[in-house]
Amino acid sequence: MTKKLFLGYKLRRLREGKKLSQAALAVLLEVSPSYLNQIENNQRPLTVPVLLRIAKVLDVDLATLVEDEESRLVADLREAMNDPVFGLGTIGLSELRNAASASPELAKRVLTLYQAFRQLDERLQSLTENLSSATGEERAGHAHFPYEEVRDFFYYCNNYFGGLDEAAEQLVEREGFRLGQMHNDLAAYLESRHGVRVRVNADDDGAGMRAFDPGSGSLSLSALLSVPSRTFQLAHQVALLAYHDLIAEVVDGAKLSSDDARSICRVGLANYFAGALVMPYGAFAEQARLLRHDVEQLQSRFGASFEQVCHRLSTLQRPGARGVPFYFVRVDMAGNITKRHSATRFHFTRFGGACPLWNIHEAFAQPGKILVQLARMPDGISYICLARTASKRGGSYLRPDRQFAVGLGCETAYADEVVYSAGLDLAHEQAAVPIGVNCRICERDDCRQRAFPPIGSHISVDENNRSFVPYLFS
Repeated sequence: MTKKLFLGYKLRRLREGKKLSQAALAVLLEVSPSYLNQIENNQRPLTVPVLLRIAKVLDVDLATLVEDEESRLVADLREAMNDPVFGLGTIGLSELRNAASASPELAKRVLTLYQAFRQLDERLQSLTENLSSATGEERAGHAHFPYEEVRDFFYYCNNYFGGLDEAAEQLVEREGFRLGQMHNDLAAYLESRHGVRVRVNADDDGAGMRAFDPGSGSLSLSALLSVPSRTFQLAHQVALLAYHDLIAEVVDGAKLSSDDARSICRVGLANYFAGALVMPYGAFAEQARLLRHDVEQLQSRFGASFEQVCHRLSTLQRPGARGVPFYFVRVDMAGNITKRHSATRFHFTRFGGACPLWNIHEAFAQPGKILVQLARMPDGISYICLARTASKRGGSYLRPDRQFAVGLGCETAYADEVVYSAGLDLAHEQAAVPIGVNCRICERDDCRQRAFPPIGSHISVDENNRSFVPYLFS
């Protein structure tokens, strides 16, 4: 059954942004004012002919218009509202959808407020633990909150920044940088155009991976970095020097709440530019399609790391030239999600651990091997999930390597376009591993891997019987 499109609130925001009255837009769309009024109040769904006229009249990309950003907000709100702090009653999905549709900015601010609450709660727990320990010391600050704010900004921008992406692509074409061999080209560009000399430092406990001295025009890179990582750091420096104003424009538009968040955002945008420079949109998207998104082959073509390629694949969301929508995630050995983005309907937990059945955790047991999993979320959507470890060199016995697992995935609807679908049984629903977002908000009642009962559930305890399922609830 085809899903009906109710985009009334989004249409109203677009109309008001164009400074058009409802009557004026009705004339342009060749519909009656009363009909348009019903559409804007979500009393009638959009028909395909009207949708096409809206895209043309308001000069908006059709995919952007129907993009299901609201589902992300709904998923985040649903997770937040399951916290006992909001009471024991549950809020229905229809109410959450109405809130996200009618007042998306208000919904985002509610989430920001909830994040602040979580940060304060964590600090209180930390302080309590420290006070109860004879040797404990108070840990200061709320260092994670600015990162979360910036992470959300990237998330709701769909991790795509057209101005930066296009500027990087134009620079590659103008300077004739060689794809897959860009390291020396970027070093030469920095010296000839910006007077910056690049040198590689020997391993040093006190040295970082990249250090730029504006006074001497010296850029130092760590010897611990691989060639793809050095290339990426050179591209990052190009962003900061040549595209500072463009980055500042995006940061100003983000309306972040603190100087720390704005600084973090500038670094994140410079990293985004670096990825777009090393893997220019048009060339990368074409090769990704031809190679059926084979990450290892793309690594070779563009001289990039596994993680860099996976992240770049998740950013191919240019209007009119969108790639396969992927999710991208990076997890450390403790299960903490350190990077996340989804261009799909796959939503990551914002608070707490991820599903233990997800193959990204298994990657640590088989370092360097690409693991492929056919997984199904509670909403019935199935995904092709791949995971592989990535490491950052420590350079010493006393400084162990940092280990991560990188995950990439897409809906099975795109199976023909992805090489990793080979050998998967896509025809039978039972072949998919039933995973969830997080035990606290997962409603599967037959999961033997459950770590916690879902929030708001009633626990059933039978002293005379023991089930294989850790928690029985209703």
